[in-house]
Amino acid sequence: MFLLISVKLPQQLRRRTSPICHGHLYSTSSLKPISDLPNSTDTKSLTVSFLRNSCGLSLELATSASKKLNIENVENPNSVLNLLRTHGLTQNHIIQLISSRPLLLLADLGNTLKPNMELFKSLGFSGANLAKMLTKYPIVLESDAYTAVEFFRAHGFIDKQIKTLTMKFPPLYTYNAQKTLQPKLEFFKSLGLSDLEITKLLSARPNILTRSLEKQIIPCIQELRRFLGTDENFLKAIRRCYGVFESDAVHILQPNIDMLISRGVPQSLVLKLFLIRPLSLLICGNRFSEIVNEVMKLGFDPNCLKFVLAIVSMALNSKTLWEQKVKAFRSFGLSEDEIYSAFKRQPLCMAISEKKIKKMMGFFVNKLKMKPSMISKNPILLLHSLEKRIIPRCLVLQVLMLKGLIKEDIGIPYMVTMAEKEFMVKFVSKYQNEVPDVVSAHQGKIEFQGLPIAMKM
Repeated sequence: MFLLISVKLPQQLRRRTSPICHGHLYSTSSLKPISDLPNSTDTKSLTVSFLRNSCGLSLELATSASKKLNIENVENPNSVLNLLRTHGLTQNHIIQLISSRPLLLLADLGNTLKPNMELFKSLGFSGANLAKMLTKYPIVLESDAYTAVEFFRAHGFIDKQIKTLTMKFPPLYTYNAQKTLQPKLEFFKSLGLSDLEITKLLSARPNILTRSLEKQIIPCIQELRRFLGTDENFLKAIRRCYGVFESDAVHILQPNIDMLISRGVPQSLVLKLFLIRPLSLLICGNRFSEIVNEVMKLGFDPNCLKFVLAIVSMALNSKTLWEQKVKAFRSFGLSEDEIYSAFKRQPLCMAISEKKIKKMMGFFVNKLKMKPSMISKNPILLLHSLEKRIIPRCLVLQVLMLKGLIKEDIGIPYMVTMAEKEFMVKFVSKYQNEVPDVVSAHQGKIEFQGLPIAMKM
């Protein structure tokens, strides 16, 4: 039986001893030691003074925070501050933390705060990322973090994944495991997802656990099943994009499907669009309508796969991002007509990142001395991995050309797009006895100096 994840309320310590009797607080050049605090029985005054002199809050922040707590004994607040500092929180972090959660100073140090800090440390949190998490969600420090961690461990999460989950959505620690989390995990398993897949799902989309099972998740799944038809298609779609669980499929999916069919897109291609990129069909109606209209204006045939690939590519870009990518291509000498010509040949060339566009174009133009116009005529070149495919193959050709074993009668597009097995047979296996370096070249173990012979474009 699963334990509940609950929030422990702080226990206020109200010993009536003098605040001066409990030693000396941490001090910096900007903070005063505890002995400088006023010897007053006025708890409000003592609270404000402590928040200012020991925590570093401004008068305004300290006054505001004092409305939420009264410090009558500084022993526990002192210990809380020392605990935070020994775990890497800076003075700025402490100011943010105490400003947003003043009652943390009175929390149960021995039973809650200290065990939680040690637990987060064991998960791999450093001072910086621990501070980042706690300053945004200080209530996590007062939760039953141990029970939360054990709950996720019991469901196959390793500590690294629990850390990721914690960083992405710390409030999960305050949810009731049995009533809120457990039913959703069981539901995901009933869909046919393995424990490993559920772990990946929640690591990528922890917010899903906060969605209503009855009001959002189940209706969404029912709508997707209705459209996709088979369990095979359904599982393929959700495995491709876990974000579908957070979508408003009930209200968005069917109108977007109807729009495509009204424009002449066959049902089979609509299904293919969803299986390629599910979220492309789950875009708000106005934006989706704009994308479809733009694809139609560019002359894509609704009966061809490129039509749906163009929708996928445009759906991945905001208008601003699209213009940034166009600008990146233009910086290498391509005209706008050449860029759109490339897009019509291979729509996914605009789905890659701006950074990759610059890196790929830079290599082809500067290292291989290709004309930019040739790349626009062969945009599929941009879809391959530079490090894993293109450079290793160029290294092989470099070695073979230096040995005079390959002339200029091979084109770069042909060489790059060739199937791996065919490339190995023609250029690696064939020469590895005569030129052993060809194997090292294919493994990327030598430096690329450039092709000694100009290749056909």
